[in-house]
Amino acid sequence: MHGEYKVPGGKLVVVDLDEQDGRIAGFRLAGDFFLEPDEALGAIDAAVNGLPVTASAAEIGEAIKAGLPADAVLLGFTPESVGVAIRRALQHASSFSDYEWTIIDDEPRLPIVHVALDEVLTEEVGKGSRGPTLRFWNLSGPAVYLGSFQSFKNEVEPEAASRHGIPVLRRITGGGAMFSEPDNAITYSLYVPGDLVQGMSFQDSYAFLDAWVIEALKALGIDAFYAPLNDITSAEGKIGGAAQKRLASGAVLHHATMSYDIDADKMTEVLRIGKEKLSDKGTTSAKKRVDPLRSQTGMEKAEVQDALKATFRRLYGGADGELTAAELAEADERIRSKFGTKEWLHRVP
Repeated sequence: MHGEYKVPGGKLVVVDLDEQDGRIAGFRLAGDFFLEPDEALGAIDAAVNGLPVTASAAEIGEAIKAGLPADAVLLGFTPESVGVAIRRALQHASSFSDYEWTIIDDEPRLPIVHVALDEVLTEEVGKGSRGPTLRFWNLSGPAVYLGSFQSFKNEVEPEAASRHGIPVLRRITGGGAMFSEPDNAITYSLYVPGDLVQGMSFQDSYAFLDAWVIEALKALGIDAFYAPLNDITSAEGKIGGAAQKRLASGAVLHHATMSYDIDADKMTEVLRIGKEKLSDKGTTSAKKRVDPLRSQTGMEKAEVQDALKATFRRLYGGADGELTAAELAEADERIRSKFGTKEWLHRVP
C-alpha cells in the first residue's frame, strides 16, 4: 500500500507498507523532508512496523516520538504527518493529481444562486455525474452568508442590512458569517470525492485542501499561512476563512472567501461582531481582523484570481469548464424550495 501527504506549508511525506495479521509490516518512509541524524529514518520505520492497522494518526505519531533518538531533528514534517500518510495508505486515499480537474471561472450571479450551486455540484460529484471541480464565484450583488448553525438574530443587524440593500443568506456549511460585495471578495469552492481527504482529521483536511492557495499567495509576496481551524491569514492580518460540508455520499464541499478589499464600516454595521468572537483573535476591533489582498499585493482583483487559477493548474492541472443547463435549473429549484425560504434562513432563529 502506498500513501502520500503534502504537509501544508511543509514537505511531502511518502509511505509504503503492507498489512499482516492486522498489523503494519514492511513499512518504509520517504519524502523531500529533512531529518537528522540519518539513523532517525530507520528508527521511524522500526517504530511503525508492528503497530495495529487501526491505530490513529495521533497514536502513530506518539509511537514515532517514542522511538526517535533524543537528538532527532525533523524539518518540514512531523510524526503526526507520517501518521496521516499511513492512514491514507491504509484507507486507499487519493491525491489531487489522481483526478482530472475542471476549473470554472463562473459568470456573475446573484449570491443566492452560488449558495444553491454549492449544494447541487457537491451532490453531482457524489453521484459521479461531475468530476472534481474548482469553481470561482463571481458576484452580481452583495450578501451576508450565515453558517449553517448560526443564529440569525445573534449575527445580523436586519435594519442595517436592509438599509444597505444586503440580502442575508444561509449556506450549508458551518463556520461564521461572511460579508462580501462583488468587487471586494474572492470566493472559490472545491467539490471533491471523500477519498481525497480520507484518513485526515477535519483540521488536517482544511489545511490540506487550501495548501495550493497558501502557495499561490506566497508567490504573490504575501507571508501567508493557515491558522487552525479554518483561517487563511498573514503577518498583516486575517485574509479569509474556509468552511466544509461532507455529504452522506462521501462528497466534500470546501469553500473559502478571501477579502480583496472591504468596506469595514458597512461590515460592522451589518454584522453583530461581539467581544467574545474577537477575544481569541488577539484584537478588539473587527476592522483590524481582516487585511485585504489589495493592500498586500497592489494587484487588481482579476489578477489575483488569475494567479490562484494558474497555481492550481501548475500543481494539479485542470481544464476550463462550465455549468450545465441542468445544474443551473436544479439550483433555481433549490432556491425556490430551500435557500430562498424563511424556514431555511431562520432554521436557527
